[in-house]
Amino acid sequence: MTEDTVKLLLSFDPVPELQEAYFHYVLGEFVPTLEYLGLRMCEAWHTAYGSYPLRLTGFTAPDRRTMDDILSSEDFLELEEKLQEFVENYKRRVVPMRGNFQF
Repeated sequence: MTEDTVKLLLSFDPVPELQEAYFHYVLGEFVPTLEYLGLRMCEAWHTAYGSYPLRLTGFTAPDRRTMDDILSSEDFLELEEKLQEFVENYKRRVVPMRGNFQF
């Protein structure tokens, strides 16, 4: 990790009625394809208490240009669109990588 490393933060609430399909998609297609595209999964959080999104996942890229290229790719946009079939309150943002928890 260098000082140029950036992190993609995805937060959302899985739709309870679609939980099995959500897990199947995320573990079977979403994460593996993001890794194939060049992002590295660095964290996955579950909110146990409080009024925050139920899930927060983080993926890193070596620099902002690489991240922007991936996020604007047709492959990513298709993955993101399909993810949103299984979740609510979806948000994404890119932040500079820090060594501690980021929200």
